[in-house]
Amino acid sequence: MLTFIPTPIGNPQDITIRALKEFEKASLFLCEDTRETKRLLRILEERFDFAYPSDEVEFLSFHEHNGAERLGEVASRLADEAVVYVSDAGMPVISDPGQLLVEHCQEHKISYDVLPGGTAVTTAYAASGFKEGEFTFSAFLPQKGSERSSSLIEMMNRSINVVLYEAPHRIEKLITEIAHIDEEREVFFSKELSKKFQNYYRGSAKEILEQFESGSINNRGEWVVVIAAKKEKVNALYVDDILAFDLQPKVKAKLLAKLTDKSVKEWYNELIDL
Repeated sequence: MLTFIPTPIGNPQDITIRALKEFEKASLFLCEDTRETKRLLRILEERFDFAYPSDEVEFLSFHEHNGAERLGEVASRLADEAVVYVSDAGMPVISDPGQLLVEHCQEHKISYDVLPGGTAVTTAYAASGFKEGEFTFSAFLPQKGSERSSSLIEMMNRSINVVLYEAPHRIEKLITEIAHIDEEREVFFSKELSKKFQNYYRGSAKEILEQFESGSINNRGEWVVVIAAKKEKVNALYVDDILAFDLQPKVKAKLLAKLTDKSVKEWYNELIDL
């Protein structure tokens, strides 16, 4: 049987008793990163009543680059052994290569179980204090170029709050981009959730950007960002924003068509003429 086990997103004390018991039964660990999993298990051994796996227990990497190939290697073992899958931190399968394993189990009628556990997404949203009970999770934005710009603009035009992740070296770039589109948009930035240097920052995009620029917020650590939904439709502002971005005419035309009564073709021809 295959069991998906959530791991702490920061603080090792957030591990569950069920997770510890499943770890002790496992004969095969499938890990996003075997080094991270072994490091966690050593910490659990030191701090809790937990026995580190014996030498007979196997640890294999299973990540976005080798998942399909690795699945072929271990598929025959999933039904007959006590196999666990863990990501580096948080809930497995969500924006995670473990999805391949779930799909395989469903297709081949192999028993599997998913233990409940914390995720950075819901933890950050709960901490944000935003009143709306619904939101959409968008994982990571594209790293650069017109694809990143168009994705962010599309998110900020949604009528629902958005939660996303961002890398430390791009976090200041993100708040700069948000402020450029709508400096009054309310945002919530959470840093190092459940860890020693955890911090929360809520305010307008302009206010948060000023804190970054003044040095009162540093970019180190892991970040989860909540962007408040667009409260009212102000097409002129967003049309101007899109026109100002360095995007390919086809991309601009598609975005502009969503905000106006003009078709993609009409906008494309107008942009070409410009």
